[in-house]
Amino acid sequence: MDEYLQPAKEKMEKAVAALKHEYASIRAGRANPAVLDKIRVDYYGTPTPINQMAAVSVAEARVLTIQPWDASTVRAIEKAIQNSEVGINPQSDGRVIRLIFPQLTEEHRKQIAKDIKHMAEEAKVSLRHTRREVIEHLKKLEKASELTEDDLKDEEKDLQEMTEKYSKEIDKLAAAKHDEVMEV
Repeated sequence: MDEYLQPAKEKMEKAVAALKHEYASIRAGRANPAVLDKIRVDYYGTPTPINQMAAVSVAEARVLTIQPWDASTVRAIEKAIQNSEVGINPQSDGRVIRLIFPQLTEEHRKQIAKDIKHMAEEAKVSLRHTRREVIEHLKKLEKASELTEDDLKDEEKDLQEMTEKYSKEIDKLAAAKHDEVMEV
């Protein structure tokens, strides 16, 4: 990998990593601690992620348990979950909070599948944008006689192969998440 394509590779890897992170936070009918990643709890005036205030674990396939290290934060965590977009009402016994994930309806599954496809397409747009930026940069270098025409063609070919590689990875991630959501 030469100096021209390394920044493109890093940007494309970041686009794939961001997609993985987005997919992890999608509620697919199973208990997944990642759905809590975006939720912040007001902990002594500081917005704090739940996983920094409590032990979060999957008790059963559709039950997530949250056991705060400080019992006085149970109400604050419950309130943060209720105010979030998770869409699940927390159940608490005063020490442990349980989130019971309901089975998804067919309509909801189809909507999530559309969202998954849309997220994948946005990630691919990011890849294409990165490719376009690098090609423009390479063409400027060729005009300035810092790159030969043959080198430009080779770099463009390598860049296209890299773009296709990451695009296929995005397709695999999207297909896997789609299958997970549509699984009954």
